[in-house]
Amino acid sequence: MSAQADPVLATKSQSRVWKKFRSHRSAMLGGILVTFFILVALAAPILPIPDPAATDWGAVRKPPSAAHWLGTDEIGRDVLARMVWGAQASLLAGVVSVGIALLLGVPLGILAGYFGGWTDAIISRCTEALLAAPFLILAIALAAFLGPSLTNAMIAIGISAMPIFVRLTRGQVLNIKTADYVESAHAIGLPNYRILSRYIFPNVLPPILVQATLTIATAIIAEASLSFLGLGQQPPAPSWGSMLNTAKNFLNQAPWMAMWPGIAIFLVVLGFNLLGDGLRDALDPREH
Repeated sequence: MSAQADPVLATKSQSRVWKKFRSHRSAMLGGILVTFFILVALAAPILPIPDPAATDWGAVRKPPSAAHWLGTDEIGRDVLARMVWGAQASLLAGVVSVGIALLLGVPLGILAGYFGGWTDAIISRCTEALLAAPFLILAIALAAFLGPSLTNAMIAIGISAMPIFVRLTRGQVLNIKTADYVESAHAIGLPNYRILSRYIFPNVLPPILVQATLTIATAIIAEASLSFLGLGQQPPAPSWGSMLNTAKNFLNQAPWMAMWPGIAIFLVVLGFNLLGDGLRDALDPREH
């Protein structure tokens, strides 16, 4: 019987997972970084910062000062304000893109792994066709086809990331469906939907959760890349990628314009990667 089928075993398992995660120092650091950026993004409307789109032609490309803590950009906009509001776009793109990939990929992977046959063949061949193109190239092509906007960029990234979850879920289901407790469920005549919801899905969820955390970091980089190319968040709305695109023209005169969004992207991606590594170690059944 799986731990998910027994409330007592499930509680003990969750306690072990939390203890293992809490002892993972780099994972805790990743959690702190991710939490910090999430809080900054959520608090953007109430923070005492200027309008990120407000221009000041008397303060063009000013270095960091008491008036503008992170300096100003090429048309006098406050870089700190644009950084804070840009966090919303980056985190939203990461979470929504991965959400799209999960909604599309996990059900397809479960169907392919559980039912096999022609269902598995069709889904697997389509997945392999998508995997034949590099992730970022496919995202750029889809974003260019859909048109430049943050919404279309999220859809493009989500579709591009979907094959990862299809293959992962399929592989996990293939392993789990031959387990004794699943065979016993078949033997007593449980319908497929009960087996899938009670035994299959809960046991494929941990690796999917780990992969989703790691993929959010990849999606944030992809959104920044698309915005850098003009296919993501559109001006004057702030985005770390579009800020880097503008800053590349002023690296000698105003290096802070590129430094701050670059550091932010690095830290938030590092946070999600450390968090994902910690979750992978904590949820690994071989460690329990």
